[in-house]
Amino acid sequence: MIEQMCGNLNTYIDECDNNSVGTSGGNEQYLKEEMCRSVLSIVNEFDNITTKELNEMKDEVLSIKESVTSSILKCTTLHNDLSQFHELVQKIGDNKELCLIASIKCKHIIQQALTLLGKSGEVFNVQRKSVHNVRIPSDSVTCDISGICVLPDGQVLVADFDNKRVKLLSQQYQVVSHWDVNAYPRAICLITPNEVAVAVNDHNSKIHEVQFITVNQGKLVSGRKFQLQHECTCITHHLGDLFVTSGKELYKYTLSGKLICRLYQDRSANWTGKNHGESILITCVLCTGICLAIVGKGV
Repeated sequence: MIEQMCGNLNTYIDECDNNSVGTSGGNEQYLKEEMCRSVLSIVNEFDNITTKELNEMKDEVLSIKESVTSSILKCTTLHNDLSQFHELVQKIGDNKELCLIASIKCKHIIQQALTLLGKSGEVFNVQRKSVHNVRIPSDSVTCDISGICVLPDGQVLVADFDNKRVKLLSQQYQVVSHWDVNAYPRAICLITPNEVAVAVNDHNSKIHEVQFITVNQGKLVSGRKFQLQHECTCITHHLGDLFVTSGKELYKYTLSGKLICRLYQDRSANWTGKNHGESILITCVLCTGICLAIVGKGV
């Protein structure tokens, strides 16, 4: 900015020198006054711009100060919480129930800390959104998608609850095949690169089963299935086992349908959700609200 101002002054001085050649004393005085006015105008403009930018810098510094103060407060709070949990874990020893509760709360605080430090790898941003119609002419009612599963090749299977159908979508999300099931498909999960398991349930008809469906050359083919002695609301596959929820319990089955054990039970819940990985996430809708239980390995 200073260089630009000096350049403007030098240019104007050169113009004045050229114009002053062969002029009388009166004209010289006029040129000097004109030059002074121009220089004063340039200096005032420089002062105004500088003042404006300094004010903007001041506002930015104040904003940064507030942000830093807020971050310090959050870090201090999280540090204190983690310190308390560290002391708590040392005190509870081998009590599995207390360890589970502590691990749930501690994971949440650690995730908050990682997010605050900008080191969380579990933050997702929506890059684009598109809407696709999966209704087909033979559908009797409006589609109600209760489950979705993506195959490795990019094809998508959806469970259409109200129409009691599983639909296969192409990579362009067009319905290319469908299979009717004998009850309401509640959820769907991947078993192999071309096979899925569907949780099928109808409380009134007492139909509770797991239906296997294979994708073969763009067509859905029904495979084996097995009956359950309880409601079948959600399903997932992990390390060769099936985890099925009844709405109040979480069961573990083999792929052939043999019950291994009941992992979790909450009679106060209306239904139970699912997930898998190092832990099984179970969402329970209670009369007092929604809670989250985490069943870890060995618990």
